[in-house]
Amino acid sequence: MLFRQITHDDLGCASYLVGDAHEGVAAVVDPRFEIDEYLELARYFGVPIEHVLETHNHADHVSGHGRLVAATGARIHIHGAANAAYDHVPLEDGSELRLGSLLIRTLHTPGHRPEHCAFLLIDSRRGAEPWAVLSGDSLFVGDVARTDLAIDSERGAAQIFDSLHRKLLTLPGECEVWPAHLGGSMCGGAGMDAKVCSTIGFERRHNATLGIDDEHEFVARAIARLGPQPPNFEKIVELNRGPLVTSGVEAPALYPHQVLLKREEGALLVDVRTDLQFDDAHIAGSVCIPSFGAGFGSKLAWLAEHDQELVFVGRDDADGRRAARLALAVGLRRIGGLLAGGMTNWRQEGHPVDQTRRVAALDLRERLANEPDLQLLDVRELAEWETGHVSGSLLAPWHDISRLPDGLDATRPVAVMCTSGTRAATAASLLKRLGLRKVVHVVEGGVPTLAQERVAFE
Repeated sequence: MLFRQITHDDLGCASYLVGDAHEGVAAVVDPRFEIDEYLELARYFGVPIEHVLETHNHADHVSGHGRLVAATGARIHIHGAANAAYDHVPLEDGSELRLGSLLIRTLHTPGHRPEHCAFLLIDSRRGAEPWAVLSGDSLFVGDVARTDLAIDSERGAAQIFDSLHRKLLTLPGECEVWPAHLGGSMCGGAGMDAKVCSTIGFERRHNATLGIDDEHEFVARAIARLGPQPPNFEKIVELNRGPLVTSGVEAPALYPHQVLLKREEGALLVDVRTDLQFDDAHIAGSVCIPSFGAGFGSKLAWLAEHDQELVFVGRDDADGRRAARLALAVGLRRIGGLLAGGMTNWRQEGHPVDQTRRVAALDLRERLANEPDLQLLDVRELAEWETGHVSGSLLAPWHDISRLPDGLDATRPVAVMCTSGTRAATAASLLKRLGLRKVVHVVEGGVPTLAQERVAFE
């Protein structure tokens, strides 16, 4: 039997190549937009990809099902409630697909979305019981999926409670759980683990959410812990619903003068280098979103208008091309280009650069004592703020800074902080893009560090 998990670390997504190498047949489950790895694995094992199975219409990334169909002629299988606008085989609870010795049985598990399905994997050469479940966006390692990306969150929570307790948790304890997302994905909660798999029995014992047996309590807790909805998830769902997306988008190399023209025309300049490199020197008006840490695509999707042209600035052309691929993965297809030669070329040609001041979190207490005019802007989420924040600080979650935050004086200096300095880097660049000049990026820690330093808290 053939089984391979393929992860997309930036988005925290997991997809699967399954089949029977002896019989020469395979399927891909929940494919990402970049399909080369599936095709390379299929060639290596000598199996054609004949089927594509979707657990649901994904809301966080663009599926590669269209590209796989174009490349292989495979048939797409998805539940009828997905309302797919492309040719497909409609699934329902109990549907079965045989790939040699592998039997894939569908479990309809609504909650995250009405059409959501999980897939049981049964190796008929070894036994009739399922050895694994591809749980999609229902049961994760350490948590369960959020329920507000398709229908009313309360109704979705009730549905996922039913799907978990009537179907998934009735599976054998030794049945392996292979989810469609790992820790850090926007589709789950804070309890999600980066571990790639688990078992039904282990999750029954150690997944805190599954320990809530009362449906009303489960629903109440599920709703209470929901984070803000990503602004572009509905557009990603529509892309995945069809017509099929079968091609990528080229990212042309732009020379500095062309980049400046793009900026004047309204393009968003996205600097994908480290925050240290950005603070040291960047193009005025660009936004700092480092691409070598997890979550670049999701952060970009929060900030970019869906139809806004994007220009990527990296250390070199390779950085820009990589960022463009990650942008396509979250449905952002208006790629204006990349800065040819990166910031190295920009600086060698003598073009002007802007800088952002940095201060270590451990030094901020002294800075506050010496600069009574300094404002503090906390750019964490509301839930984090409510657990404790620095007295006198203002709250503006990083992804909401599209205008001057309420209460902030643009004429006074402002220190921007989060937990570690990562989100603060993006927020500081957004404030500078709005015209603020006296912006300080708090690094090497943030609010928790100030708490340890006994700065006044509320």
